[in-house]
Amino acid sequence: MELVIENVSKSYKQNKALSGFTLTMTPGIYALLGPNGSGKSTLMNIITDNIKADGGKIKFDGKDISKMGREYLKLLGYMPQYPGIYPQFSAEEYLYYMAALKGVKDPEKQIDGVLEEVELLDVRRKKTAYFSGGMKQRLALAQAVLGDPKILVLDEPTAGMDPKQRIAIRNYISKISFDKIVIIATHVVSDIEYIARDVVMLKKGVIVDNAPPDELTEKISGKVFRVNTAQKDVTEYQRKFKVTNISKEDSGGVYLRILSDKAPAEDAIAVSPTLEDYYLHVFGESTV
Repeated sequence: MELVIENVSKSYKQNKALSGFTLTMTPGIYALLGPNGSGKSTLMNIITDNIKADGGKIKFDGKDISKMGREYLKLLGYMPQYPGIYPQFSAEEYLYYMAALKGVKDPEKQIDGVLEEVELLDVRRKKTAYFSGGMKQRLALAQAVLGDPKILVLDEPTAGMDPKQRIAIRNYISKISFDKIVIIATHVVSDIEYIARDVVMLKKGVIVDNAPPDELTEKISGKVFRVNTAQKDVTEYQRKFKVTNISKEDSGGVYLRILSDKAPAEDAIAVSPTLEDYYLHVFGESTV
């Protein structure tokens, strides 16, 4: 199974949202990372055939998706960032409705299992009008996986969830990715650091890096430091270096996490980099 994106471009008037985007995907999780306006949502909307590209092609197993029609749509599961969930429906009713739209056969065999996986089985008959934001996100994920899609596109899938729910959903996505192409766009770097096979970093519609998470963090090995300093010196460190974290110590001092090509102080201690460190290394002030 293979999804090939070839030289895809898209503009909105004078704004180039995607420029010659090229990527080949096989089963596994692909994370799209980048600041707002980097082209993530545009790419997902083109992959799901919600908008048309200005140029380029997308092929699934060698077939141009623009010529596959409904055959391609049956392969897709899509969870938008802001899912439209009808408040008068219960969770169960909503999934039956979505299953009917998708043409899912024998949906009752899937719905109970999916609701259990997203931890909503006990509120299956509760009206979604009374759901929290995190519960709605989990229900949106449930509808996306109905019908066992081969391509699963998820936009900010864990938004609004507490840590326990985020871990459960992250594990569920990882578990079902073995025979699917899963594309996740998120601003929560920790959600994909340990489950993505590849991280695609986008800036102004162009891929600036694409590799497994461990390969990306290895690129800044020896460039992340811990510095303990006095509170009065924090602003000076921020002026000179890229400070990624500030926390107060019990002793009254301040702990700084700093990205730098060389040690920012004589007593600086090199620490293991994270994917979030690499994200800030690549995008820096553009993330603000």
